[in-house]
Amino acid sequence: MESKGAMGGEKRQNLQDLWGHVYERVNSVKIAEDSMLLSEESSVQQADGGFFERFGSLLKHPDERPKGSPLVREEAIRRKRSAKLEVEAPLAPDAGVAVSGGEDEESDGAAGKSGGEGSAEEEEEDAGQQHQEEEEDDEGVGTSTPHTSDSEPEDGESKNKDIIGHAMGWNLEELYSEILYEIIHMIGDDSEEEKEELYGYLREAFKFSEEKHCSLLETARSKEAPDIVLNVEVVEAKELKPKDANGLSDPYCTLHLTSSGKHRYNTSVKSESLCPTWEEHFSLPLEKCLDDQLNVEVWDFDPAETVSEKMKKLGGVKGVKGLRKLMKEIAVTASTGKHNDELIGSYVIQIKSIPVTGQTLWCPLEKKGKAKVQGMVKLKLAVGAVKNSQVAMQEHRSLIKVLLLYELESEKNSSFDSLDGLAASKSCKPYHWKGDFTSKGEILLAQHLAQAGIGAHRQSLAQWIEFTSIHLDHPLHFVVFSNILDTLSTPLQSGSTFSEEEVKMFWESYRKLLPSCFNCLKKVRRLSKNDKHSHLQLTSLLRIFWHLKTLNCPDGMELISPTMFSWFKTVNDGCDVEGSLHDTVIQSAHEWINVILEKNKMDETSDDTKLKHVIKVTQMLRSDLQEALDFHEKYFQEILHFPYTKTLYSVYDYELSEISKPVVNDVCWKLKPLRFSDDPEDAMNDTEHLQMGTSLFELYLILQRFAILAQNIYSVDLSELKMQAYHNWFTKGVAHWLDIALFKAMKRIEKAVELDTLVPVDSSVRYSSSAVDTLTIYYQIKTFWNELSWPDAEGSYSFIAKIIDDICRCSVYYADMMSKRVDGMGESENAFEKKFVVTNEWCLAINNIGYIQESLAPLVQELGTDTMLNKLADYRSELEAEHCRETLKLVVSNAEETVGNKIVDLIQILTDKMSPAMQRFLQEGAELLNQENNIMDRLMQYLDDNLMTLHSSLSTENFEQTLEIIWGNVEAMLLTMVEAGVEKRRPPSFFANLHETLRMLLSFFQREEQCCQMQQQEEEHVNEDSCEEGHEAQRKANGRRASKKKIERMESLLSLHGMETCELIHQYHLERLGEQLLLEANGQGSPNGLITVRLQFVEDLLRVEIMNARNLKPMDANGSCDPYVRVHFLPEEKFTGVNKPRTKTHKKNLFPLFDEVFNVTMSSEQQQTKDGLVQFVVKDYDMISANEFLAEAYIPFSKIPSTDMTIGLETLPQLHLPLTRPSNPDSKVLLALEHRHGDKLARDFYKNKKSIFTH
Repeated sequence: MESKGAMGGEKRQNLQDLWGHVYERVNSVKIAEDSMLLSEESSVQQADGGFFERFGSLLKHPDERPKGSPLVREEAIRRKRSAKLEVEAPLAPDAGVAVSGGEDEESDGAAGKSGGEGSAEEEEEDAGQQHQEEEEDDEGVGTSTPHTSDSEPEDGESKNKDIIGHAMGWNLEELYSEILYEIIHMIGDDSEEEKEELYGYLREAFKFSEEKHCSLLETARSKEAPDIVLNVEVVEAKELKPKDANGLSDPYCTLHLTSSGKHRYNTSVKSESLCPTWEEHFSLPLEKCLDDQLNVEVWDFDPAETVSEKMKKLGGVKGVKGLRKLMKEIAVTASTGKHNDELIGSYVIQIKSIPVTGQTLWCPLEKKGKAKVQGMVKLKLAVGAVKNSQVAMQEHRSLIKVLLLYELESEKNSSFDSLDGLAASKSCKPYHWKGDFTSKGEILLAQHLAQAGIGAHRQSLAQWIEFTSIHLDHPLHFVVFSNILDTLSTPLQSGSTFSEEEVKMFWESYRKLLPSCFNCLKKVRRLSKNDKHSHLQLTSLLRIFWHLKTLNCPDGMELISPTMFSWFKTVNDGCDVEGSLHDTVIQSAHEWINVILEKNKMDETSDDTKLKHVIKVTQMLRSDLQEALDFHEKYFQEILHFPYTKTLYSVYDYELSEISKPVVNDVCWKLKPLRFSDDPEDAMNDTEHLQMGTSLFELYLILQRFAILAQNIYSVDLSELKMQAYHNWFTKGVAHWLDIALFKAMKRIEKAVELDTLVPVDSSVRYSSSAVDTLTIYYQIKTFWNELSWPDAEGSYSFIAKIIDDICRCSVYYADMMSKRVDGMGESENAFEKKFVVTNEWCLAINNIGYIQESLAPLVQELGTDTMLNKLADYRSELEAEHCRETLKLVVSNAEETVGNKIVDLIQILTDKMSPAMQRFLQEGAELLNQENNIMDRLMQYLDDNLMTLHSSLSTENFEQTLEIIWGNVEAMLLTMVEAGVEKRRPPSFFANLHETLRMLLSFFQREEQCCQMQQQEEEHVNEDSCEEGHEAQRKANGRRASKKKIERMESLLSLHGMETCELIHQYHLERLGEQLLLEANGQGSPNGLITVRLQFVEDLLRVEIMNARNLKPMDANGSCDPYVRVHFLPEEKFTGVNKPRTKTHKKNLFPLFDEVFNVTMSSEQQQTKDGLVQFVVKDYDMISANEFLAEAYIPFSKIPSTDMTIGLETLPQLHLPLTRPSNPDSKVLLALEHRHGDKLARDFYKNKKSIFTH
């Protein structure tokens, strides 16, 4: 038990040493690109240490990544393998799989030590080159010590034995003599010079002395020559010329030697065929071996038939030519009764032209007098001797072993003497010999086959037995065994070619070969698709297993047993090929993982070191899987229908989950949320969070690629695979990275604004560099999210919402930075005034923020929201997905609105800076407009200059918005001045000047025209706008309506307060006329009664007839009144000196009948007075106190007909005017008059009207 344990420990140590050397060689490869950094970085990148550039290198397409990037190495691994091998240790032309390491362990170990100090970023390429390094360590497919695991026999002393003595178990001299005898009697070319070379080769191979060689040679020469025969197989013929009337022939073949022409050998007759198949064998004794000739003839058989029998063939005649042939045969038979066979064609073969190894050829048949070939016949020819088959097989097997061992040994020894030592040493590497002997060895073997009479199948069996035996000590290329199995499979399945003993020997040799095959199967990862010889090695190895599956193993023969290897867990007794393949690949995966972990032990236990350790392990495992998928899987499926990559993945999936999940969970649990204000200077200053987030994200990407790889391997549900849930481990980590990205983005934005020269980045755009830098940051965050490819729809929704919120926050921060950046620009001051002028920098700042705002919606769309919502609908429901869609739309809308508000804020700041100058110009214009000065010209020039700058530099949307805000400020200033002027009771001239200023500004800003156009567009597109566009249109419409109301209010106030008192009084009468007309239009009766009148203009007269009044309001205590009518002409200042007619007083009468006519003289100018009015005032006469006002009525001059004297007043229609009393004490006109305390006319008029309201 102790010895067994020691042996097992030694085996394990050997295995560890093997993989250790392999891995150390891997780590010796360094990539120069990893140490190269950009000599210069932009100042913006220096602001955060190139944070986004580092992540950008992780996210780029493989062809776009830097050469030293950890992720791109995985794609570069397989491309670099061949190139590296050619530089460091070029493989021999036939390099292949290695079973184990051995001869180069010491040197490889040293290389491994030097290579183990590489940086973490270099690990993946080291992992990818691992496969090729293993190939170098093991010198192809094995070494002289193949037993590097518990799968191999421990017999290392065999090499020290005498090579020939170990190979032979019987008398070497007898074999040597037999081969000398065969050389002496060589078949074929037997020049003495060639024989001497063969003697020398044979003596060296058997290691005999010159003296013994000469003695045995004399003995061989004294023996009689052997009996030689020519073995011929007539296989088939084709394209024979027809000889019968039916267009066919009845061919047979005749063979004879020229030296014995009478001794002929005939095949059977094949009736009615031009392409007969015979496959018949003949042996012709050779007396004159080299000088003789073989004659081959093909005849058409003509049976003995009577004339009547031939006549019956008329129905089968083919063509005129056939008819002539039949007629000729009938004539010959009728006249002579003969029926001779007809020659189709013949061919002559020189015996000395037949190679000693035999020959298969198509012979063209010729016939005298015929220029064309008469057909082709296929023959298999071989010259041999007659010998006991068992003795011949034993001799041939021994000869194969001696010659092969000699050639392998001589090649190995010659490698140290050759000038081209490297090339020679490569040719003798284990697993490199592919079955090709030297020319002298091939001659000796061929002569023995020929003179011993050994067929091709037994030759292959002899090679199979001896090659498998030699393979145990010196592994041969697997193509040797694959080719032999291709030859032997058919005769073995037939069951009649070999004896029972030979079949047993075949399967015993197969059992010897399998351990090596299984060990090589474990190490097929060393085969690279870039090595053209790897394809041959792999296919040959797999075909050995394929033949094992297809051949029927004899009952009782246990080729594969559960105890053969320690890793066999599911193998059944007998020949369980599937189970053994599965267990071997499983073991291969476990061994590779153990080696990776053993050689990647961490020197420290920090979280970042753990993450980098898992990254490296994952990279190496994925590289192995990708190589298997790209190269090995094809051959495993085509040949064995075995899921090689899937089997590997099942192991890697479980083991990687066990390795990575605890590390990720631990690191994410330790991550603390970042808390910082919008000022990046208040945030963290150390690099720990950045480094941790970077490593965590890199690990996520590597695990993602590992998990995605399963989609190319598994065709069924992947939910059972542990790594498919890898993303759940990173939820907190991704949120942490987004926090870091927010911090870094804000820091970079601050630097970008600081370095911005505020000039357009290109003549075709209207924004500067900081906007481009900011948007670049956003797209790097977007690229990060897209590469993250978060599988969970619900998690994606939360992360996208956070990203949108973070981008909005960055945009607001950018807007604030831009506002600070331009603050103070455009301001100037002198002894007289402070002035602000709009500059291009202000315009670019506004455009920059607008550019960022416009990019938000497309950016959010590129985050993959639609795909995420579709997944959510499938996972949850359409209703929930639609709810989330609306929520995201609201988030995006809020983000755009927030950034839009920042634009408005900046424009407001700009316009506020313009306000003092505009306020000063407006105030001076109100005071001095009608005096000789250029105040309004200066205002218009100031506005024009600034608006021209804004129009040329701002985008159209921003300019329109700026124009709206400037007008809003002007509007507010004007309204404030008007209200203040009213409150301070400023004179009418002040308001008149302001009114003129308002008109000028309205014209300048084209407000009236714009309002009309926008109102029309609003009506046209009210039903065409989308929901969001509809809200925006509604907001603008509300703004326009509010502005319109302000303008109307200013117009009203300025119009009223800018009038003279008499104009204002007349305006009051016009309002009263309006009230009367409204009452008439409504058709309502007046509570104060009616008055009936007639009026006409006749030349310079106004004729007025007051006919009656009705339903007057009683004013006296007795319920009646004493009415009369006074006629006034308005405005009174236009009718100074004009008589004011008065009717008689009618006592106690509510329906007075006046019937009085008055002629009032008026000039034509007075008759044409604009807004001229006739006022009928009805009063109640009071003898004691003042007459009391009853009601009044108006008629405009424009409604009084103008006639000549021929038309009498009585012919005109009566006018029934409703009598009204003032009912609005808050009339704007009255209030304006009330403010004019210093104006007696206004004061008296207001007092008069106020008294009416009090009664």
